[in-house]
Amino acid sequence: MLAIASGFATGAKRSQAEPALQTAIVPAEQETSLSLMAQMANVSELTDVAPTSWAFAALQSLVERYGCITGYPNATFRGTQPITRYEFAAGVQACLGRLEEQLKTSTDSLIRQEDLVLLKQLQEEFAAELATLRNRITNLETRTATLEKQQFSATTKFRGQVLTFVGSAFGDNADEANAFTFGYRARLNFLSSFSGKDLLTTQFQARNLRLFNTATTFPAGRLSGITDEARIVGSGATGEGRLSLFGMRYNFPLGDRLRIHIAANEADSILTKAVNTFGDSSTGSVSYFGQGNPLVYPGEIQAGAGVTLQISPQFAVDFGYYAEDGANNPAPGSGLFNGGYTAFVRSVFTSAAFKAVFIYSNAYSPRLGYNTYAGSNAAKVQGAGAVVSDTFLAAAFYRPAPQIEVGASVATGDVRTLGVGTRGSADVWTYYVSLGIFDVGKKGNQLGFLVGMQPRLTGTSNDGVAQAIGLPVGQRSDRNIGIHLEAFYTLQVSDTIAITPGIFWLTAPNHDSRNPDVVVGVVRTTFSF
Repeated sequence: MLAIASGFATGAKRSQAEPALQTAIVPAEQETSLSLMAQMANVSELTDVAPTSWAFAALQSLVERYGCITGYPNATFRGTQPITRYEFAAGVQACLGRLEEQLKTSTDSLIRQEDLVLLKQLQEEFAAELATLRNRITNLETRTATLEKQQFSATTKFRGQVLTFVGSAFGDNADEANAFTFGYRARLNFLSSFSGKDLLTTQFQARNLRLFNTATTFPAGRLSGITDEARIVGSGATGEGRLSLFGMRYNFPLGDRLRIHIAANEADSILTKAVNTFGDSSTGSVSYFGQGNPLVYPGEIQAGAGVTLQISPQFAVDFGYYAEDGANNPAPGSGLFNGGYTAFVRSVFTSAAFKAVFIYSNAYSPRLGYNTYAGSNAAKVQGAGAVVSDTFLAAAFYRPAPQIEVGASVATGDVRTLGVGTRGSADVWTYYVSLGIFDVGKKGNQLGFLVGMQPRLTGTSNDGVAQAIGLPVGQRSDRNIGIHLEAFYTLQVSDTIAITPGIFWLTAPNHDSRNPDVVVGVVRTTFSF
């Protein structure tokens, strides 16, 4: 009966001289598929085993006398498929189980003594492999039970990201004002869903990364010193390194085309996903300016709510309202509706090769001015009392080829100052053009170039506003035009690690050519988990 297995029973190795060994074995990875097919009654049911085959008689004996051979769901046997000793051991064990059933239930002498002797030899020969298989199954069951018992949550997923930066700022003034630094920003995200269509995001953050110092001396006075032009992704004016709750957001669908967004902190993410490929903090631009047009956020945005209307697969419109810093403060002049705010409408068009964004926002800030955390100090329009602003932004990105994207963005803010004796207006502009080249050297890598003008005060309506902002007598705008030039290359080491060396050059920092140029060079490493 089992002559086809005698080679293994005597310790012989598998080779092309023993093809019969391949016919009686079920590969372990096919076990699930085979279990879906009933035991064959006749070997002729196998479409790939001809009656003239040298293995036909052996298979016929195993099928019709012992019933321990089955086929694949498509009625094939695949007798030429290679196997391992573990797979052979599994097949032997299956036959042993079948024979034990027959010994218990059958009264006929269907099983010959020599077959039993050979089975005993096979059982001894493959004792180690069978024990290994049993141990593997036991370990898998134990691990599965542990995972089911210790899983974090059936509805919550944990995601994290750590950005580390090594770098410095260089220049005639910046050399002495900046030391070589190493810093980080870490974010921990808990993503919870209660219906499968909604999403609650609870985000914790810790960072110790500080702003680089442009060390500007013009214009003199409070507008000199540090500017936000050298800000890199994840850096701030302070960074104690303490882990704290950074954001809490919830969104859910209302029908097929409407989605509601609510944010208790850091409400910028209630917008539809950004279309700027440089805006990814782990793979995109290393500078804050290059991440996206900074005039989108003309203030310290905090709690808010928004609605996304998906008009078509290619076209969506966002409506939103969020309060600035102080939204959680019940004191007079604060809160959601009695303090500063930004209300916006945003339309997004996307297609395979073209993306476009148009934004209008109206904002009021009683104390923060028009602070966009980029550009010159004068462009913040601070010192002239509360401000009301209307901001208009347009951006477009086009891919002439799958690996190349060109983009451009321009924005302007019409800022009205409301201080006593300083009523008037101020104009702020910013723009950039970009070039992205993807999958350079390896899929997932990205090479980026960007040239633009960080936010610049282009004019004020009167001398009172200009001097309240801090400009010298007779000057009503930033003195010159400074240019931001940037290049970076993201190397996707693995799915969880990316390394991005980047550099950007600031001409005429603080939009004043009397200030020496500043060059910022960093190496960002991203760990995602």
